[in-house]
Amino acid sequence: MNLWFVFALMTVAAVFAVLWPLGRRHRSQTGGTEESVYRDQLAEVDRDLAGGLIGAAEAEAARVEIGRRLLAASAEPLPRAEPNGSLRRAVAIVALVGLPLAALALYLPLGSPQLGDFPLAARSRASDGTQPLVNLVAQVEAHLEKNPTDGRGWTVLAPVLERLGRYDDAVRAWRNSIQYAGDSSERRADLGEALTAAAGGVVTGEAKAEFERALAMNADDIKASYFLGLAAEQDGRTGEAASIWNAMLAKAPPDAPWRPLVQAAIARVGGVAPALSNETMAAAKDMTQTDRNAMVRGMVERLAARLKQNGDDVEGWLRLVRAYMVMGEREKAVSARADARQAVANDAERLRQLNEGLKNLGLDG
Repeated sequence: MNLWFVFALMTVAAVFAVLWPLGRRHRSQTGGTEESVYRDQLAEVDRDLAGGLIGAAEAEAARVEIGRRLLAASAEPLPRAEPNGSLRRAVAIVALVGLPLAALALYLPLGSPQLGDFPLAARSRASDGTQPLVNLVAQVEAHLEKNPTDGRGWTVLAPVLERLGRYDDAVRAWRNSIQYAGDSSERRADLGEALTAAAGGVVTGEAKAEFERALAMNADDIKASYFLGLAAEQDGRTGEAASIWNAMLAKAPPDAPWRPLVQAAIARVGGVAPALSNETMAAAKDMTQTDRNAMVRGMVERLAARLKQNGDDVEGWLRLVRAYMVMGEREKAVSARADARQAVANDAERLRQLNEGLKNLGLDG
């Protein structure tokens, strides 16, 4: 229904409520009710006289008094004065014209006459705590399409995209966050982490560059240091990886929540972690060896899945073979070597690089 039509109906109702009392004429009240009472009293006097309750003189006096009152009640009342006609007309004009104008004058500056109806679908997208995370992300993305320079919006969106597994979109969001919200070591490290996740857990050259930029801004950035150690491990430089991670533990407080993860990484590359305090040992118990192994295996499986779709990545194949060897799964390393050679068999240069890398790993042949 048209909004203005509804307003018109409401205005008519309001005006009618004002004019209705003005249009009614005052009716003179008749004395019908009083007459009935007095006639009943006369009949009661007759009954009392017949019953011997009162004497004849008393009955006559009562009849005279009741008759006088009955005549007074039966007399035609004087007409009541009607309100002044001009005053009534003035009030009617104010109600008919002034009331709608006053309402319109208030609505135009305070209301939204140009605002169209809010579609039902849009109402269902209204933000509340019960909506799925995907719906909320869609709303933020729609906002950022219209406001691409909203750095705070990109900063909020990026980690959520990573949580949803949309790593390529998270990389773009972190880049926009750096561009529009300002550069920082935290954002550079977060960008490097997203790049690593997008590569299936492999610290690519691009990701490594971001971690190095983060450390240039803040030498104590935990995330950047950890992933640079992981990059060294993936490149076969296990001694350098252990050195990076040992340096992190040496500067970390005893209750640092990431200490168990770094300790497990050092053990993985065959290094020796520095002695830990009793508090740190207690914190390490919160992460089981099974959980640590599951985390590492998940990264390796993601890398293997990516290489099945893109077998041209020689560096990725070498990292996969190296990972299986570190995990003590030589059969899988040999199988990955065969898959790698088959994937690059038609490219002589890539095959050469692969065989050279396998030789350095001690798995040639």
